[in-house]
Amino acid sequence: MKPAILVARAIFPEVVSRLHQHFEVESNQDDVIFTPAELAQRLAGKAGILATGSARIDAALLQQVPELKMVANMAVGYDNIDLSACSAHGVMASNTPDVLNETTADFGWALMMATARRITESEHWLRAGKWNKWRYDYFLGPDLHGSTLGIIGMGRIGQAIARRSTGFNMRVIYHNRSRITPELEAQANNASYVSKEELLRQADHVMLVLPYSPASRHTIATAELALMKPTATLTNLARGGIVDDVALIAALREKRIAAAGLDVFENEPKFHPDFLTLDNVVLTPHIASASEKTRLAMANCAADNLIAGLSGQVPPNLLKL
Repeated sequence: MKPAILVARAIFPEVVSRLHQHFEVESNQDDVIFTPAELAQRLAGKAGILATGSARIDAALLQQVPELKMVANMAVGYDNIDLSACSAHGVMASNTPDVLNETTADFGWALMMATARRITESEHWLRAGKWNKWRYDYFLGPDLHGSTLGIIGMGRIGQAIARRSTGFNMRVIYHNRSRITPELEAQANNASYVSKEELLRQADHVMLVLPYSPASRHTIATAELALMKPTATLTNLARGGIVDDVALIAALREKRIAAAGLDVFENEPKFHPDFLTLDNVVLTPHIASASEKTRLAMANCAADNLIAGLSGQVPPNLLKL
């Protein structure tokens, strides 16, 4: 008899068909967001779950689903999974690293450029019928070429972003939990390791690509924003909660930094409504990895992990404490 699994959110039909070859599959193709109680009910008798960030896997849930053996997260981040609780209950957990690095780095550049060059603001102005002449000072913004890019979080995505800066003749500085090797620094446009405070003081454009954890919550808050140049931009590709959204809104409103580009928010998909009152912020709905090729690769990577984990093998992307 095949193990039973839950596909907790809508995914590509071809990946669901692939999973049917290995499992008895309950698939949520209607894409309902389950409450914790509903998720526990759906997981009754299930050996595995293909999850996304909307499924909170914690001790309270795991106590209710003793047959669960494998959680395959369709994301790089896994702040929705309590790894300690999984370990205590003998549940394996995995993520989908690497397959989205380049696509996410592409989007980081798109968001940073749109932020610096005021693309969203100027388009809204044009659509509102306000463009009736050319002026030398309309929508002036900071250059990217020849500027200093500061990356906080120099993992694979951060390094991919840094590599792209070569064509813009940018100086790259970075801060990370630990310094990367000289070889990787060289590949990342000769990036220089600096303290977080020094990065914030020097960078013309700050890019956040670090994982979320309790230690990284509000990495950027009032004190950090005060260190940034008034002409600087901030781009967050990482996770909501890494930036204190209330502090950022105040800094943007008071023009203490020039602009921000945000793909992630605290409490998403809800977000602070005051962002909508600001012209100097570009807002996107957590789509940094959203190319068809990459999202399909993520789904298949999660499926690979689930198939391996429930067939007695070590999942390729097993998460460890």
